[in-house]
Amino acid sequence: QVQLQESGGGSVQAGGSLNLSCATSGNFGSMLCMGWFRQTPGKEREGVAVIYSLGGMTYYADSVKGRFTISRDGANNTFYLQMNSLKPEDTAMYYCAAKHLWVHDWTYWGQGTQVTVSS
Repeated sequence: QVQLQESGGGSVQAGGSLNLSCATSGNFGSMLCMGWFRQTPGKEREGVAVIYSLGGMTYYADSVKGRFTISRDGANNTFYLQMNSLKPEDTAMYYCAAKHLWVHDWTYWGQGTQVTVSS
């Protein structure tokens, strides 16, 4: 059984930082794409950042470029989202997700962790 579990959410003031973690368990195999998404009530889930297990290539939403960094620790299958210079509009439920490279849809999802940024 493959599972993902986020941690690290919380409340911060604008300009502050948070580091989200996504711990994974189960047999993923090595050909993985890992990502962070966020969602606010009444809006669609938005992709924030993606990292590929092969080569470590990363992609970011324009709204977070230069402020957020996605990374992974291959030794323990944990990946992270370092969020700096947080803005009130970053407030959302953040989810980690993973899928195999040859699959279109994101297969595995965490339960989410709330990030609240106050002005």
